Amino acid sequence: MKRITFSVIYLLLAGWILFDVYYPQKHDLREFDPKGVALLDAAMWRSYYEKKPLKLFWQSAELLRQQVKAPFWRSFRLSYHAAKAAFVFKDGKNRRDYDRALPDLEAFYGGINTLSDRSFDVNKTARRELEWWIIRRYREQHPPEEWAELQAEIAAEIYHVPVEKCREYGRIRTEAMFFRDQKGDTITEADWQHVNDLLMTSWRSLAKANQ
Repeated sequence: MKRITFSVIYLLLAGWILFDVYYPQKHDLREFDPKGVALLDAAMWRSYYEKKPLKLFWQSAELLRQQVKAPFWRSFRLSYHAAKAAFVFKDGKNRRDYDRALPDLEAFYGGINTLSDRSFDVNKTARRELEWWIIRRYREQHPPEEWAELQAEIAAEIYHVPVEKCREYGRIRTEAMFFRDQKGDTITEADWQHVNDLLMTSWRSLAKANQ
């Protein structure tokens, strides 16, 4: 009897996972709660810099469920691709190394694209994402204004709005990055609150751009 019960539970769980991961779902990505997304985004930044990978992975999946309405199990698959891309890039030393992160970025954005009721250019978006990672690493040659422009272009592509409407989002988000980078290991609780406030303003700006 116990074996039968276990088999039934296993089949139900397997069925749920397969349905969750593969059943087509479409949403308007422009409809998200900027406050909830900003809070999770800020929490992820802190987990990353405090070197808490498991917490970061869970937060990333939760962010995907809130921001793009990814189903439960699918959110973890997408989060895996994002995390793998980040770690491949982190270990890179040159552009050939960095390009090895591209397949996972394409898988990540491809997964988001399947959830969108308006498709976007996955390859272009993934390449822009990788490019701003690269130029941020070479900040002596690429000022923060270039980071901001790429982030605005990514948002404009995904949400199908003019890039002009996304530039404030990119600028403020970049301001938060630059501020955190300047603080380094001396960052305080008050500094983290400032980062949170900037991210909140940034996401609210993007939500307004989508209206």
